[in-house]
Amino acid sequence: MKLEEFSKYLSDYGEKIGLKFSKKQEEQFFKYMNLLIEWNEKINLTAIVEPKEIILKHFIDSLTINKYIEKASSIVDVGTGAGFPGIPLLIYRDDIKVTLVDSLNKRLIFLQEVINQLDLKSVKVIHSRVEDFGKNKNYREKFDIATARAVANLAVLSEYLVPLVKIGGKCICMKGSIIEDEIKQSENAFKILGTKKKLIEKFELPNSDMERNIIILDKIKNTPSKYPRKAGIPTKEPII
Repeated sequence: MKLEEFSKYLSDYGEKIGLKFSKKQEEQFFKYMNLLIEWNEKINLTAIVEPKEIILKHFIDSLTINKYIEKASSIVDVGTGAGFPGIPLLIYRDDIKVTLVDSLNKRLIFLQEVINQLDLKSVKVIHSRVEDFGKNKNYREKFDIATARAVANLAVLSEYLVPLVKIGGKCICMKGSIIEDEIKQSENAFKILGTKKKLIEKFELPNSDMERNIIILDKIKNTPSKYPRKAGIPTKEPII
């Protein structure tokens, strides 16, 4: 796909969620897509490799939370993988500081290449398991926003995200469809970790029938120091 065609799809999809892109942003997203396709042949980054699908299911999907971060200055993207949603948000909002956390070093090498090629500023790449990251005093309760895209169920995800957010900050959980049971099962975890459910937005990605859910949690008090628990425990024994 050439840049002109790419820009048209990006612009058309973006308009449907209220976003407009500059020429520079279009070029950055285009370069990001090509790097993703190229590196995906060497390391497993994504099962989505068709350009139109990358635009919609990675770039636009990541940007659906943009309206919830308008007042934020610092964001941590947990289990970022190939950089979603953190890098698309940084391309669109170059005034924010973004921290990308992942446990697989190969992916971090890719992310650093993307950062260098796109000349992105105010971004850190951290190699860590999220449970260890959440215990690190340099990062614990330091962020305005913590977000993740479908890395775990909500009870587990909240144990990963809530400890990283300062009081008054938000956790933005990006999920697929059918989450009602997950939310009910996670209510106690929200309470124990020091947060409360503020909003659930259901929507479909533009020009598709793919349902998405965004769950916003407000941080209202400090998270008890025992959380997050040691690596592996949140998944095996979720807070219920």
